[in-house]
Amino acid sequence: MTIQERLSALATTTEEIGGKNLTPEQLEEEKRKNSIIDYKMVTFSLAGKDYAIDIMNIKEIAKAGHFTYVPNSLPFVLGVYNLRGEIIPIIDLRLFFNIEVPEHDENVLENTLIVLVGDQMFGVVVDEIDKVVGIQKNTIQPPHPLFGDINIKYIYGVVEAERHLYVLLDIDKIFGLRTPEEEQSLAESVQAQMEKKQALAAEAAAAAQSAAAAKESAARKKAAEEAALKQAAADFNFISDSLKTAKKFFVSDVTAPWVRKRYEEWKQERGANNTQFSSESDADAFLKPFYSRCNEGFWTEKYANEVSAALPDNSAKNIVVWNPGCGKGFEAYSLACLLKKRYPNAHVRIYAHDIDLLSVSNAPLMTVSEAVSTDWYQPYLTKTVTGDYTFSKEIKDMVMFEYHDCVNTNSLPDIDIIFARDIVSFLPEASQKTMLADFKEKLKGNGVVIAGDNEDISVNGMKKKSVGSITVYTK
Repeated sequence: MTIQERLSALATTTEEIGGKNLTPEQLEEEKRKNSIIDYKMVTFSLAGKDYAIDIMNIKEIAKAGHFTYVPNSLPFVLGVYNLRGEIIPIIDLRLFFNIEVPEHDENVLENTLIVLVGDQMFGVVVDEIDKVVGIQKNTIQPPHPLFGDINIKYIYGVVEAERHLYVLLDIDKIFGLRTPEEEQSLAESVQAQMEKKQALAAEAAAAAQSAAAAKESAARKKAAEEAALKQAAADFNFISDSLKTAKKFFVSDVTAPWVRKRYEEWKQERGANNTQFSSESDADAFLKPFYSRCNEGFWTEKYANEVSAALPDNSAKNIVVWNPGCGKGFEAYSLACLLKKRYPNAHVRIYAHDIDLLSVSNAPLMTVSEAVSTDWYQPYLTKTVTGDYTFSKEIKDMVMFEYHDCVNTNSLPDIDIIFARDIVSFLPEASQKTMLADFKEKLKGNGVVIAGDNEDISVNGMKKKSVGSITVYTK
């Protein structure tokens, strides 16, 4: 049933209200209330509690079942479903929020909300779907940790309507998207930071020039030199602060050597008096040389061979690999194909972690282009009935994609290989220390870590050595 049909079935006209023996004054009050409804939400229940979602995120309401299981998907992904020719992931909202699901027959059809998140469509399973409720948007109150059994960051607000207290979920936050308002707020914050830093730098330069002009020639020269050093320090600090604000890139012992080297190059490219960022595109240009090779797609055969040469010999029957920050899965699948070739007799398990729910949900469904199918990946691919190429079952079974924040507690076994390129640098310094300590604790004695091309994680006491173009770290 579509939302429009549900609205039509649930609507109550003012004439029907009038048939309940209301006085003319009461009828006018009811009409006034109906006329100022400016927000509608679809209400439903989870474990007996009332929840709601903005109706603008709902495409339709359905009874659905017999979902197709997807191997190595997240625990709360029930599978995929064919909705009139379109294959969509089905998410059980109860499992996502760690709510107990009552036992029922496998053939029972689930209550399902078909939601739109950006241009992606999902099916969301709940206990019971109630109705459409209209309210005044200004009656929505800010969320409070006491409301609901879920993380407050997933709650848009709470509202009382029809003698029920509804917890209004933020569907975009649940699926890891930023709203246009959040994007605008981030842009405004970056601009404000840039303007403030530019004003402070201008004041510092003016003060230094004024002091230099008032002194003897020798003193003026010294003051000018000091001012130049201060300006360079201020510019470098501004670069660091801007990278943190605009790109969530944190300058620490891991990245400081590269950032200082890159800053000297930046001065040569832009001029010593034009090093500050004027827009987010400047931050992108500054960071462009930082990212590791083949970080946005499948690996080239040349890079795969270089990584293979850097890996140690390992005759173990079971090899455990950790790939935090796996993103859309290009790196995890490239790593799986490489390890299958490097250790053909071992049972390899890759734990691929990321906090991007959309990416880790869609990764098991990945198909590859025809160009990739003729590259070094060819032995590890299979052709589907639709003519698309995808990775073989053997390769897919090697990779376990999981929605997980890697700076929190990990229950992983001891690890042979950690492949964590360009992830440590995008964590706050305290989180960097936590993750590096986790690397050192979980790595086996003969294990190796491969970090980003321009990250140096030897700061946590690990040994560093280069094998060709690849740097590996050991205990």
